[in-house]
Amino acid sequence: MASLMENLMAVLDSENAEYETLLELSRRKTPVIVAGNLEELEKITDEEQNVVERINRLDKTRVEVTADIANVMNKDVASLKLTNIIELLEKRPAEQNKLADIYDRLQKTVREMVRINEHNRDLIMDSLEMVDFELQLMQSMRSAPETADYTSNAQSAGMAYGGRVSASFDAKQ
Repeated sequence: MASLMENLMAVLDSENAEYETLLELSRRKTPVIVAGNLEELEKITDEEQNVVERINRLDKTRVEVTADIANVMNKDVASLKLTNIIELLEKRPAEQNKLADIYDRLQKTVREMVRINEHNRDLIMDSLEMVDFELQLMQSMRSAPETADYTSNAQSAGMAYGGRVSASFDAKQ
């Protein structure tokens, strides 16, 4: 059983490290989104994909180790959560504290990653709305009526209402 707990803690530590890597990539992504640097955004997204693949492998291992722990403890694997395992380790406080610490760090990392990703999502949505607004403005300028402006030889020199469109994305949020 001790070996299974050590395996679980090692897998959770590795998962936390990968989530921290993902968190750092999300943080790097924010200024790239603001700058509209699609090439750099693509590079970061590719790196994220690699990290997610490693997380998926670790998650599979964690599920297997948890299933082994459930078998040894004679518990239902479907209802056995990390919080349950932590509670079941009350007679082994050293392991209980270590597992609780790893669990807390993992939870904190994931919460921060969710916060940063929601902020990045909002920035992307704002950017898309600005692009959509600019496209609609340009389309409406093309279809705007001409003014009744004539040259000296009575030819129309009309200009569409409006002028040059200049809009920028403000990411100071």
